[in-house]
Amino acid sequence: MTDPRDTLGFVRNRLVRHSAEQPEEAVPAFDTAEARLVLICGDRIVLRGETALIAPAEAVGLEGGTRIFLGHRDGRPVFAAAAPAEAAERFAAAPTRTLDLRSIATESAVEAEELGLLAVAKSMLDWHARHGFCANCGTATVARAGGFRRECPSCSAHHFPRVDPVVIMLVRRGDTCLLGRGPHFRPHMYSCLAGFLEPGETIEDAVRREVFEETRIRVGAVTYRTSQPWPFPSSLMLGCAAEGLDAAIVTDPSELEDARWFTRTDVAAMLAGAHPEGIQAPPPMAIANYLMRAFVAGET
Repeated sequence: MTDPRDTLGFVRNRLVRHSAEQPEEAVPAFDTAEARLVLICGDRIVLRGETALIAPAEAVGLEGGTRIFLGHRDGRPVFAAAAPAEAAERFAAAPTRTLDLRSIATESAVEAEELGLLAVAKSMLDWHARHGFCANCGTATVARAGGFRRECPSCSAHHFPRVDPVVIMLVRRGDTCLLGRGPHFRPHMYSCLAGFLEPGETIEDAVRREVFEETRIRVGAVTYRTSQPWPFPSSLMLGCAAEGLDAAIVTDPSELEDARWFTRTDVAAMLAGAHPEGIQAPPPMAIANYLMRAFVAGET
C-alpha cells in the first residue's frame, strides 16, 4: 500500500506556519517583491499558470476583507485575502484563471504541496468570515496575530480558528466492507460512512455511534489509519478501520439513501471504474478512496 500522502489531497504542505503565539511585529511587509498572495474571489481561487501564489500587486483594489499572514514558504512570506466574487472577472483571461478549491484538487491544477497551503488559506478566510463577532458579548472583533486570532475590544476575549473533527470509517465484516451513499452524493457513488465527533467523545466511540445510527450495525474493534484536512469549510477527517459485528443493515433515510456490504472484488471494480452496476468510488484525493484501497489490499 502506498503512503497516503502520495494520493490524498491537502495533506502535503511546505508552509512554515505563522501562529497566534507570535507577536504582531513578526508579520512581514505585504507589499514586497518576495511576498506572495492567495486571493479568493467569492469561492474561486486565482491561478496564474500552475500556481495560486500571485504577486500582491495583482490584487490592488480588490481586497475586501481580512488579510491573513499564513507564514513562509521557501523563504517567501505568504498571505491570503478575500475579494468579492465579481473580482474573478479580472482574472478570466490567460495567463490567469479562477477555480474553486475542490476543482483545483481533482484536476491537480497546482502541485500537491501547494494544495495543502490553499487548504490553510481557505479554512482561515472562512473562519474570519463566520466569526466577526464575539461569542461572549456580541461585540465586533478585530483580527490580531496576522489573522490567527480575533480579539474583542469590549470584553478582551480571544477567539482562535477552529477545526471540526470528523470520523470516516471502513467497516469490515469478513471479506466484505460496508459502504453507503448519502442523498447529496453524485450519482452511482458509494463511500465510507462518516460523521462529526461530539463533545466528550473518543474517536472510537464516535465511529461506533455513527455506524449504528446510520445502519444499526454494531462495531467492535476500531483502528486509526490516517488523517486528512478537509477545508469545506474546516474539518479534519480521521480515517479508521472498524470491525462490523452484525450483518443486517437498517438505514436511516435521513442520513443514507442506501448502504450495502461489498466484496473485495466489488470494491476493486469500483476503484477501477469497472463495476458492472456502474457504482463508483470517491476520487483518489479523498480519504475514503484510500481506506477502500487498503481494504482491497487486505490491510484493514
